[in-house]
Amino acid sequence: MKMAAVIVGRNNIRADVTKNRDSTWKLVCEFVQDAGLRRHMLSVAAAMRWYAEQLDEDADYWEVVGLIHDFDWEIHPDLDRHPIKGADILRERGWDEATIRTILSHYTEGTGVEREKPIDFALLACDEITGLVIATALVRPSRNIADVKLKSIRKKWKNLKFAAGVDRTHVEEATADFSRVCFDGQLDLWAHIGNVLTALQRSAHVLELDGQLAD
Repeated sequence: MKMAAVIVGRNNIRADVTKNRDSTWKLVCEFVQDAGLRRHMLSVAAAMRWYAEQLDEDADYWEVVGLIHDFDWEIHPDLDRHPIKGADILRERGWDEATIRTILSHYTEGTGVEREKPIDFALLACDEITGLVIATALVRPSRNIADVKLKSIRKKWKNLKFAAGVDRTHVEEATADFSRVCFDGQLDLWAHIGNVLTALQRSAHVLELDGQLAD
């Protein structure tokens, strides 16, 4: 799954260096040992790829951005350093500024980097909600995301003690912005969550949510 050295998408996103999923995953594994955090990044990558396909964007590139976005969280587990210090590491490793800018934009409050391009809005919209979807799958006896229905996620959404780290208000706001920029305001919250569920179901084996974790 190799991308061209220069990627020119519909929105003029350009990558100055060649990156592919395999090399990106190696970088993730270098900095992340926690299985849950790895699953999170794989899930965001899956959701980003799904949306890129719907929006006629570069799916390989969007997937890589989703995969790398939190690679430094384990070594910089606070918002004073993440993702700013992670961006420094990526620059040292030769990553392009377009990709780094998108990663910085998923925490505008701390980095000052505003979301501008569809990929920026997609990343933020896909980021936190994957946690609720995955948590819903993991509490099922089968540990199989194929068994998860949207109505189950709706019930978990209403229970604020479940996956309490998922900020529901933030998810709503990020989804609304993504909808406005990429879908003319026609993508509602539950359609978005359904799309993320579909994307993760498509990647169930990679996420180890195909029943292999069942007792």
